Amino acid sequence: MSHPERLGASGGGQVSAIAEPPHINGNPSLAEFAARNGLKQSAARPPIGKYIRQVWQRRHFIWAFASAKNISMYTESRLGQVWQVLTPLLNAGVYYLIFGLLLNTSRNLPHNTFIPFLVTGVFVFTFTQRSVNSGAKSVGDNLSLIRALHFPRASLPLAYTIIELQQLLVSMGVLFVIVLAFGEPLTWRWLLLVPVLIMQLLFNVGISLVLARVGAFNRDISQLLPFILRTWLYFSGIIYSLSALKKSPRLAHHPWIGHVLEANPGYIFPELMRYSLLDTYRGYVKHKLHEQTIHLWGYAAGWAVVMFVVGFWFFYRAEERYGRG
Repeated sequence: MSHPERLGASGGGQVSAIAEPPHINGNPSLAEFAARNGLKQSAARPPIGKYIRQVWQRRHFIWAFASAKNISMYTESRLGQVWQVLTPLLNAGVYYLIFGLLLNTSRNLPHNTFIPFLVTGVFVFTFTQRSVNSGAKSVGDNLSLIRALHFPRASLPLAYTIIELQQLLVSMGVLFVIVLAFGEPLTWRWLLLVPVLIMQLLFNVGISLVLARVGAFNRDISQLLPFILRTWLYFSGIIYSLSALKKSPRLAHHPWIGHVLEANPGYIFPELMRYSLLDTYRGYVKHKLHEQTIHLWGYAAGWAVVMFVVGFWFFYRAEERYGRG
């Protein structure tokens, strides 16, 4: 095959020669040929700084993608977006029947406090629970999009976490009504919901990124997650008071167990929400509220920053592998 040294442009001009592909054992080395002519792999992982900028540049796409998914999620059901509120409410109702009435875990809380205590915990924990589930499927469920378009893959678990945030914000309106209906006053402490929610969002993004990478290469994780999340729920003080549990004889002889449970992020974020919303519950634990609140805020900030940084780095390291195979 002839190989011209110069290629004429349409206007009669000349362009630089494209070197002939080098040969190794009689076969052309395309990698060397591409490198010699300044060609780069389209799906190559960029430097971390550039990758972060690419994700930030697509923030509007992430929000629009999440909003579209959120709207389409319930289009086939008759009640539509109402299920965003009904699902956590029904879960709270089941837990109330079993644990509040049958097992009487409400006996350790002040009168008329258990229902807002329970609903707050369920709503907040569900935000993390659903973020984990959707994050694990975010890459595998969008392989056609990944293979068709070039964009930072971290946009997908981020978008799915935003979907859960949007659903939580809708649910919070119902939560406020329930809390006020049970006689809780509207105080300045409700403003603390904002930093708590921001820290929980960062934590959820981080854990969603971790599960997104794991789920991209091992789809069996989606079958295991429901059991892990259910166990996590029971260890997180969502349906019972951890403060009362720590007074039990078994934990009194093993105080380290109580410290481990208090460091659990599944307990930290719902508990901070309860301290902000429920004045009655805050008065119930006021004997050690100051010390415990400082610990919880410290744990929350630590979990948010560490999980976000580790999760983003962990996901980024496999950027060029998503959608292959």
